[in-house]
Amino acid sequence: AVVSTQSYRYLRSVGNDWQFNVEDLHPKMVSRLYKRFDTFDLDCDGKMELDEILYWPDRMRQLVNATDEQVEQMRAACHKFFVNKGVHPENGLLRENWVESNRVFAEAERERERRGEDSMIALLSNAYYDVLDDDGDGTVDVDELKT
Repeated sequence: AVVSTQSYRYLRSVGNDWQFNVEDLHPKMVSRLYKRFDTFDLDCDGKMELDEILYWPDRMRQLVNATDEQVEQMRAACHKFFVNKGVHPENGLLRENWVESNRVFAEAERERERRGEDSMIALLSNAYYDVLDDDGDGTVDVDELKT
């Protein structure tokens, strides 16, 4: 299957012609990536869908008493992150395309960094850190992690 993702479109738009080659990946990395896919594929149907991914920000509400606003910020960040990672908003992402989608996303992140552009990983991480940073001081300390 030909994988067409936001990340490939981004790379091509900035003149980067990087292309995935499974031979460039160690088999342990491939195995690790499939295990990660399986944690998101909640119904085990071989397809990662946005509603399965958006379960995790909702879970934060129960785990750390996240506010509605914080959950919505995490949901928006997850949506943008995973669409860029190759999860189609309506059709999801098939397991067989996950490894390539993951690697082209990583290449797009490297390109964003080289160009001084915002990182998708930082977008997602910041949304989660903001929930954990109870006192709003810009850090997450041990006491905040315990709650």
